[in-house]
Amino acid sequence: MRKSSSRFKTVCVFCGSSSGKRDSYRDAALELAQQLLTGETIGEVRAVADMHQRKAEMARHSDCFIALPGGYGTLEELLEVITWAQLGIHDKPVGLLNVEGYYDYLLTFIDKAVGDGFIHPSQRSIIVSAPNAKLLLHKLEEYVPVHDGAVAKAKWEAEQCLLAP
Repeated sequence: MRKSSSRFKTVCVFCGSSSGKRDSYRDAALELAQQLLTGETIGEVRAVADMHQRKAEMARHSDCFIALPGGYGTLEELLEVITWAQLGIHDKPVGLLNVEGYYDYLLTFIDKAVGDGFIHPSQRSIIVSAPNAKLLLHKLEEYVPVHDGAVAKAKWEAEQCLLAP
């Protein structure tokens, strides 16, 4: 939930299970919480069968995604929602809170993949990044998905059929 008017009612935040070694990571998470939260208790607990269903549920009920600094799990969840955007499964913005350049090497890798022809140049814009929460949220609000016609638009319901046990 956002304090001010926002096009986002729900935000999925990917983050590490620890606060990391730098105070700046914790501070950035707190800043993001201050920008997002209304002061009300929000959220709910849902039982799911496995991690794949967990991610699908989070994606289905979120209006955008934000990754804070984190490890393998954060990266895996982030890359999955980026891939879903690339495939046309969703048009939701994906943001990196790039605290002290934490994601610089990932962004360099993605730029290399674009340059080497593995990622279409228009799909580079799937990822929005900023060094602080306020700027990131501003950029996410302005995000407009680019459809280059390379991939047919898939329906979220069709993806859910694949996820059913």
